[in-house]
Amino acid sequence: VQLQAYGGGLVQAGDSLRLSCVASDPTSRKYLVGWFRQAPGKEREFIAAISKSGLMTNYADSMKGRISISRDNAKNMVYLQMNSLKPEDTAAYYCAAVAVSSWNIVLRFGHQYDYWGQGTLVTVSS
Repeated sequence: VQLQAYGGGLVQAGDSLRLSCVASDPTSRKYLVGWFRQAPGKEREFIAAISKSGLMTNYADSMKGRISISRDNAKNMVYLQMNSLKPEDTAAYYCAAVAVSSWNIVLRFGHQYDYWGQGTLVTVSS
């Protein structure tokens, strides 16, 4: 499956953004999807993940309470709503997917994902 993330941009601190991830596979519901980010000079960081069913989600402590992940399987889309953005949220954001059998698991580690989209850059100015 090919993934494409978009929706990044330049925003001010306190603003909101919604990132989107579209999958090329029309049966994208078979994939668990996660969002990761990587800031310049830093390691890739887990942000959020959502199960195939959409009923289970998991968030990184660094952004918990400010983000929400959701999916629309009919549209092959996964969204990441980010609120109250801070300058330290500046990074390239990536969506990733892996085909799993269970409808209700989430994964937090990058090496557990098989497919990655190109990043979308989020820049938060102070």
